[in-house]
Amino acid sequence: MAVSVPALDEGNFFGLTISGQYSVVEAEAKGEPVVLVGSSMGGYLAALYAARHPEVEKLVLLAPAFGFRDRWPQMLGEEKFAEWERTGELSLFHYATGAEAKVGWGLALDALRWEPVPEFSQPALIFHGSNDPVVPVESSEAYASSHKNVRLEKFEAGHELTEVMDEMWELTERFLGIG
Repeated sequence: MAVSVPALDEGNFFGLTISGQYSVVEAEAKGEPVVLVGSSMGGYLAALYAARHPEVEKLVLLAPAFGFRDRWPQMLGEEKFAEWERTGELSLFHYATGAEAKVGWGLALDALRWEPVPEFSQPALIFHGSNDPVVPVESSEAYASSHKNVRLEKFEAGHELTEVMDEMWELTERFLGIG
């Protein structure tokens, strides 16, 4: 089984958009049968792709950022959100680099083009930490409770789920039938 871990920002975090990241997923998957694994915004992108591509076989999503575009003003606060729009840039923690990085206002604008909660029919396993300060676990609970194709596994963990890597791997192996 081949594994690919593309840089969804293509080395341009400031110019990050949902459309740009979606294009990266599309280019990697090539319309072939795939299993998609994604965390946070990457989980949201995997769900967007699966909603449009029935050849996706399964999804493994870690704290998928469903509804993130509608939570920006609440997460940042109205004042900081307005400042982002006014200045065109926002400093955020970049999980891949482990440091602060600036992202452009284009991310917020482009997100409006995409549905906040993608509807996919493929089998999915969602992992979410009950102590996640970034993506509320309630978003995954609501999704799983209304979709029979989704199994939710909650852990006493934060957003990155690093505390439960072994448990998640074991459940993923079983779900994918590779263990």
